[in-house]
Amino acid sequence: MNAFEVVGIAVGLAMDAFAVALASSVKLGHVRGGQVFRLAFHFGLFQAFMPIIGWYAGRSLSRSIEAYDHWIAFALLTFIGARAIKECLCERKVIKSNGGHRENSQPDPTRGARLMLLSVATSIDALAVGLSLAFLNVSIWLPVVMIGVITAFLTMCGMFIGARLGFRFGRAMEIAGGLILIAIGIKIAVEHSVGGAAAGI
Repeated sequence: MNAFEVVGIAVGLAMDAFAVALASSVKLGHVRGGQVFRLAFHFGLFQAFMPIIGWYAGRSLSRSIEAYDHWIAFALLTFIGARAIKECLCERKVIKSNGGHRENSQPDPTRGARLMLLSVATSIDALAVGLSLAFLNVSIWLPVVMIGVITAFLTMCGMFIGARLGFRFGRAMEIAGGLILIAIGIKIAVEHSVGGAAAGI
């Protein structure tokens, strides 16, 4: 896996955090530096930590599933991407049914239990990506750094621009992130299939 693909995975994973950050800033109206820092730090930290757990779990299984590990990676990335798109479209339908309004009844999302729950929720997919990287025999450390940094950066961007561009822009970006993950999953499956066929000739 090359650096471009690592960045693509990092961006794809970060789109969920970006959309949540953008929606949070829309809700808050005016964001302060402390709020931006707390959300970006926690989202980046959790997004970087989850793949490590998945990677170590995957390493213990990689030898026993070596023959079809690339198909598992493909399935995981495709599932993550498709779920992001589906959730986005479903939420859009709910917003449309509410007359274009999105319900927001929770307090400041950058504090307390709400912040921790959002951090975990936006990083669960990264756990599966870490599992995929283990199956592909990819070192976890560069992806972890890239995922954490890009997530923190895009979270800050989402917080700063949310009040201007609104919630719909964030959902469009989340769909784009899902498509990126699906595309990388397809690329992995095709490359391994072609490589295996060539080796068998």
